[in-house]
Amino acid sequence: MTGNGAPAALGAYVTQTGPLHALRPGAKLLGLFAFAIAVLTVSGWVSAVVALSIGVALALLAGLRGRDFWRVARTFALIGVPLFAFQTWNAGWERGVEVIADLLALIFAASAVTASTRASDMLETISFALRPLERFGVDTERIALTFSLAIRMIPAVQELASDTLLAARARGLERSPRARTVPLVIRTVSQAQLTGQALAARGIGDEQAP
Repeated sequence: MTGNGAPAALGAYVTQTGPLHALRPGAKLLGLFAFAIAVLTVSGWVSAVVALSIGVALALLAGLRGRDFWRVARTFALIGVPLFAFQTWNAGWERGVEVIADLLALIFAASAVTASTRASDMLETISFALRPLERFGVDTERIALTFSLAIRMIPAVQELASDTLLAARARGLERSPRARTVPLVIRTVSQAQLTGQALAARGIGDEQAP
């Protein structure tokens, strides 16, 4: 939840004080990396549910609240429900629960990191970690810019998904996957094109190769 009480979009920084906010960005990124490895390595639906509980707890510590979780569940349902049905049909309900719980655990853990870390601090940490690669000709500033754009697009895409669902519901088509997914894809691509045009207008990405 943001400072004015409005629900916070995942990927957006939440202004508050707490144990996650006090940690250095590098420690949180390493912790997220270790958590992801553990989630992907340990199998079984019970461990997946435990991982999901940890992800939810981390998101709560970062300042996200009930409405934020509902928004995630509603957006994730677009792919989560078909994925669960497929895994259940193919390998049983235990596998379906494991896959869905693992994915949600990673989403909530990553959201906890972005909600408790200012984008500028995260980018500085990423740039610092990549600095040794500059001697090999790697453009670390461009990589940092890519991370920045990806982080900023998370809440933007969520907002587009919410608007698309409301538009489909207004036409009585909320149960139609086509009415929910096709406009979302088109609007997301359009947003990406506008972002690319804005970067090009500032001379970013037009460098000529030597």
